Amino acid sequence: MSTPPPLAGGTNGPDALRPLLETTLAALTEGAETRGGPLPSGGPTTVTTRVSEAAGNLLPTHGTGAHHALRTLIRAITAGAADPADPLCTAHLHCPPLALAAAADLAASALNPSMDSWDQAPAASALEALLTTTLAAEVHGTGTGDALITTGGTESNQLALLLAREHTTTPSRPQRPLHLLVGANAHHSLRRAAWLLGLPEPITVPTPAGVLDPTALDKALTARTELSGPADAYLVTATAGTTDAGLIDPLTDIADLCEAHGARLHVDAAYGAGLLFSDTHRPKLHGLERADSVALDLHKLGWQPAAAGLLTVRDPTDTTVLTHRADYLNADDDTEAGLPDLLGRSLRTTRRPDALKIAVTLKALGRTGLGALVDQVCDRARELADLITAHPRFDLYDKPTISTVLFRPTDADDDHIAQVRRTLLDNGTAVLGRATIDGRRWLKATLLNPHTRTEHLTALLTLVEGTSHR
Repeated sequence: MSTPPPLAGGTNGPDALRPLLETTLAALTEGAETRGGPLPSGGPTTVTTRVSEAAGNLLPTHGTGAHHALRTLIRAITAGAADPADPLCTAHLHCPPLALAAAADLAASALNPSMDSWDQAPAASALEALLTTTLAAEVHGTGTGDALITTGGTESNQLALLLAREHTTTPSRPQRPLHLLVGANAHHSLRRAAWLLGLPEPITVPTPAGVLDPTALDKALTARTELSGPADAYLVTATAGTTDAGLIDPLTDIADLCEAHGARLHVDAAYGAGLLFSDTHRPKLHGLERADSVALDLHKLGWQPAAAGLLTVRDPTDTTVLTHRADYLNADDDTEAGLPDLLGRSLRTTRRPDALKIAVTLKALGRTGLGALVDQVCDRARELADLITAHPRFDLYDKPTISTVLFRPTDADDDHIAQVRRTLLDNGTAVLGRATIDGRRWLKATLLNPHTRTEHLTALLTLVEGTSHR
């Protein structure tokens, strides 16, 4: 009988991992050198062919061995990756993770705790409780709130709507209809969440300047309450860091209106919540602490490997509606005996200990270290905007609020702008996003790499200019 492959955990796990990590790191280096830029060249067909050739038969009769499989597939994936650590990879809210966070994530994978019962994750569940309390206090104020670990803004927004819907239930009103009011700038996941939860079609509030208009919100809330009175409930969703332009809704004004109308407030701050770590930029989020719930992603302005999302709530009792019983995970007598109940901490059952990498990062860098990273990417965004303004062949959409910059070649039509972006992608030389605002298409650079320098910004503009005038 053959000896089974070694395991990652246990006292022998580190020794088993060490040579495999050497192979893995070498393959990462080789793959990055092969790629030679932020994206593989050749487009989808070429990349697919390269991966297929490298992978070969993924289920052979006899395996190739650990080192060959690691070297071959990791090298191929790395060579064909979009690398957010490259300063010219700026298309999305897709950050380059810190090395220390990735190292912590390796430990999480090796230990493999499952965060659905205490006996699978004793220490990890205790650490998660400390982390969620810490971050809830960061958002809502010291000594208040709670937080749940999520896979990101989409799950957080869905949870926020679910908690709001259940919050409308009272003994006298078993289920009050919940109406969702979203800005025209809101993330698509909010409408999808309303659909998944069987809520009425959301009411769209205009965002004429790219942010939710308080006057229009007041009118919408007044009209709805005059129509249905106290029979219905309302959830207003604001955004702190829009996907297209990185704009922040006027949170204090919106919180005032929600208080006046008796509406609940959720803020999708998946992008913008990272500004809390910066003394310079934190004031932009004034009013965030008044929200009933807040979505934040630390795999954006937190430099974590995905996934690292959270949903914070101002009232800790809001999460009690997630309580669920399964005798094999949280039997009543176990809970009464003092074993923590984890099943009500998520809609998921099996889930990774994502709190570990976040906690390691917070402890290693502290508020000043994270704040410095936030300041650096925001500074680079303003610098890029200044370079665009000074350039005779580019138009700037507006000065950046966070770290997103929209621009376009002067006098180019929308089709040409789309072609410029795709040409850069096919060449593998730069990765830019796209956004349509005010009926015009813009190239989008979202700067999340704190190692980006002036020469990288000028190189990016040179590539766009050269592609634009071919």
